[in-house]
Parts: sequence; structure tokens; C-alpha cells
Amino acid sequence: MPEPTTPPVKRKPSSRSMTPEKSETLKKLRASVGQLSTTTLRQLEKSLPWYSRLSSDERSALGMVAQNGIAAFVTWYERPSSPSWILTDVFGTAPTELTRSISLQKALQLIRIVVEVVEDQVPVIAPEADQPSLREAVLRYSREVAFAAADVYARAAESRGSWDTRLEALIVDAILRGENTDALRSRIAALGWKAQERFTVMVGNSPSEPSASYVSELRRLAGRYAEDALVGIQGDRLILILGGVQDRETAYLKLSEMFAPGPVVYGPEAGSLLEASGSAQSAFAGLTAARAWPAAPRPVAADDLLPERVISGDEAARRSLVKNIYRPLVAASNGLVETLGTYLELGHSLEATARELFVHANTVRYRLKRVCDVTGWDPLLPREAFVLQAALVVGRLSAPPKAPAERHPARNQP
Repeated sequence: MPEPTTPPVKRKPSSRSMTPEKSETLKKLRASVGQLSTTTLRQLEKSLPWYSRLSSDERSALGMVAQNGIAAFVTWYERPSSPSWILTDVFGTAPTELTRSISLQKALQLIRIVVEVVEDQVPVIAPEADQPSLREAVLRYSREVAFAAADVYARAAESRGSWDTRLEALIVDAILRGENTDALRSRIAALGWKAQERFTVMVGNSPSEPSASYVSELRRLAGRYAEDALVGIQGDRLILILGGVQDRETAYLKLSEMFAPGPVVYGPEAGSLLEASGSAQSAFAGLTAARAWPAAPRPVAADDLLPERVISGDEAARRSLVKNIYRPLVAASNGLVETLGTYLELGHSLEATARELFVHANTVRYRLKRVCDVTGWDPLLPREAFVLQAALVVGRLSAPPKAPAERHPARNQP
């Protein structure tokens, strides 16, 4: 029997095989690169208002990108390949400069101008039979370049995001340590901080395993209530530094929901970001002492925890009680310190205080109201009376002891 014959294998045409029409088109393309580049630059200035507002260096860099794109298209048209090399041939060695000069949207506008210029020249460059093929090649090439541009911007965003995260961590750490240096100012400026007033620090427990989405959500929420925000996670502590807070009560309440279970403490407002270390120190001291007040609201102000902070050894809290409560009461005179002390010692009884001081009960009420006016703390409220009592204790301890009255020996009467 005759052996079966194997049908001949049809070979695919080589990618390098080229029709005469395409060869002629390629030749004209090479000759037209300079003209296409010049036309593109003129069209950029005419069609894109933002292009003329760029600096000369930026326009030069973008013009080079456009020229590289046209030159690379000629090579791509001859041998279409994967887009990996387009990043090098089109965007050159400076994708960072590109992302700094223009946004991704503007970069795509630039690519569209280049494509339109080349498409307009298709009837001049290619024979009629090869024009559909050239137009298709232009569209395919523009797609590859657009994806390459998106990749450049994505890489730049990732790099910038990683750097911003490290820079933010350094700033938060420097603020907590109370640094006030030119390096810190430079880092704050590099991060783009804009707020100029109303700075405060919130601290509390952080989630056990905070994810990137958690931090992003916290930033978005903080952006609703503050002009700027810094987020720091140090161990099991979450630190939130806010600038330009408008509605403080609402902001603190909403942001406290992002903290893990446990007390959330916010420090007093600071005049500048560099002075926020005082707010941070008060907030951390309050967080340490908050467990001594189980019924404390969440969030709670660090200044509302002054008695607990003093007992836990916070020197700043002791100074605050003396400066803001005890000394103003002493300076106001009119028996305010004596009346307040007696009222607290006698179980908050107006009548007992009046009998002890030999005054009318209305006089006691008036003096206690004066205490509230002078200090901002109301002795008729149990919690605020506790703060006032702590202020009296530390104030008396801080006052220099009075020297005992000197007694002279009695003289013999003549």
C-alpha cells in the first residue's frame, strides 16, 4: 500500500515580510518625522491652553515626549511589539518630571493631539491602498502609549505614596517628641500641610491589624472636618493630628468612632503645628489616666482629666490647676478660696457652709457663682467640684509655707 502523504504545512508569513505599499509608507514616515514633530508642537500651543503656561523647561520636556512618540511610532509600525519598550522610547528617562509637570488627564490630551496630527497626514504619507492599515496602526499605537502613560503615573503615585507615608510618620514622631527644627518645618512643607490654626491631637487605641483601607478611610473622614490631618500608628496607639478643625465637637465625636474600643482623648488646641507637641503630651497623659474615670465620655478632653492626671504624676496637669484655677481664685479674694474649701469639706451643703462662715446662704451661692465665673468650673456640679477640690489641694501644696508668727517673751510690767 502506498504510504500516506503528509499534507504540506502552511507557514505563516513572517512578521518582517512587508508589502510594497507598506514599504513606501514606512519610507515616507521616516522622512516626515521632523515635519510631524513641528506640526505637533504648533498644535499643542494652539489647542492646549495649559501648555503655553508651562515653564520653558517643562514645555521642552513635553515636546521631547511628543517627538519621541512620533519617532517610536515609525519603529513600531515596522515591527509591532509589546509595549514594554514604549516606556523608554516615548517617555525617556524622566517619567517623574512628566508627572510633576502635568496630570494624567493632560498627558492623555497631549497623546490625543499627537494622534490627530499623524492621522491628518495619513493621506499624504500612505498610498490609498495602505491608508486603512496605517490608520489602524495609529490607533493601536495610541492605545499602547496611553496604557504606558497610565503605568508611568501609577508607578509615580505608588512611589509618592510610599514616600509620603514615611514622611508623615517622621513628622508625627517629631511632634510627639517636641521637636522644633528647620528640618521639621521642611518636612511639613514637603507634605503639603496648609492649615494655619486650630491644631489638636487625638489619641486612643488602634485596631489590632489596621489595613491600608482603614487608614485611607480615616483620612477621608478626617478631611470632612479638618483642613489637614496626619495619621500615626505606634504599636497599639493611634495618633491623629488635626489642623483647621471647624466643628470640634462633631469632629471629635465622629473621628472617635474610628478608634478601637477604649478611651479616646483629645488635647487642648495649639497655635501652630510645631506647638502641637503640648497637645499631644496632654492627650497621652490623659489616655494614661482615663481608666481612673470609668464614666468618662468618649471622646474626653485631656483638661477634663486634670485630677486623674495629677494623681498619676503629670506635672503639666499640676501646673495647669495652679495657674488656671487656684491662683485666679486667690487673686479674686472676696473669700472665694475659703468659701469653696468650706463648701467642699462640708459635703456640698450651702446651709452648713453659711453657718460655718457666719454668712447668709445667698452669700455662699453668690461666692460659688463667682468661683464658676473666675475659673470656668461650676462647684455645684459633682465632677467639676472634684476638679476644683484637686486645684485647691495642689495649689495649697505649691504655695510657700507661711512662717509661724514670732513670739516675743513677755516683758515684766513695771
